[in-house]
Amino acid sequence: MRDFRQAFRMMREVYKVANILVCDDDKDIVEAISIYLEQEGYTVIKAYDGVEAINVLRSQPVDLLIIDIMMPKLDGIRATLKIREENPLPIIILSAKSEDADKILGLNVGADDYVTKPFNPLELVARVKSQLRRYTTLSSNDAAGDKVYEAGGLLVNDDLKKVTVDGEEVKLTPIEYNILLLLLKNKGKVYSINEIYESIWNEEAIGADNTVAVHIRHIREKIEINPKEPRYLKVVWGVGYKIEDNK
Repeated sequence: MRDFRQAFRMMREVYKVANILVCDDDKDIVEAISIYLEQEGYTVIKAYDGVEAINVLRSQPVDLLIIDIMMPKLDGIRATLKIREENPLPIIILSAKSEDADKILGLNVGADDYVTKPFNPLELVARVKSQLRRYTTLSSNDAAGDKVYEAGGLLVNDDLKKVTVDGEEVKLTPIEYNILLLLLKNKGKVYSINEIYESIWNEEAIGADNTVAVHIRHIREKIEINPKEPRYLKVVWGVGYKIEDNK
């Protein structure tokens, strides 16, 4: 009976109703996104500018944020920068701009994914599910025991979802965490950009170079003393990236 109750609690944790904050100054878009998300069983919270989104995040639990770039009062880029100072939740940016420079900017400020308008609502829902799956369900599979991975002073406790470097805790976004965990669990193995993208995003790697490179740079800035001369996250030129055990 105890095992059944434990399994049931784990299932509830995995399949719990997620609170999703949708922020766009176009109310029609917010309503359309809400309809599709609510059909999937999610609870949708609505905001119409960056200031309102930040206030919502500070006042109630939110599991994922979908935010537009072009908005009054506080745009999506500046809002994401502020949110990332205090909240590691997954962020999907919406934008009418499809250029690589805009996508890189969104990822640079801390977004986990980027969707270009006009978009297929079903694709957006799929991306929401993918982000939530990475962010909220991994820990339910770790009950068997401690899952700690290390390379020199770099340590990842996958039970606690905690990263430390020389004893100091480092805050990573969900995407950054999963990339680091992938490389650290397979220490010494070189992963190409396409292999990293397909492992983390669970989709075919088409034009993935900039996306992965931005996240790799962010990880280095957080775990390396000198990102230009990394101790841990090494590049193998023309091949990919690996974590090296630097003791």
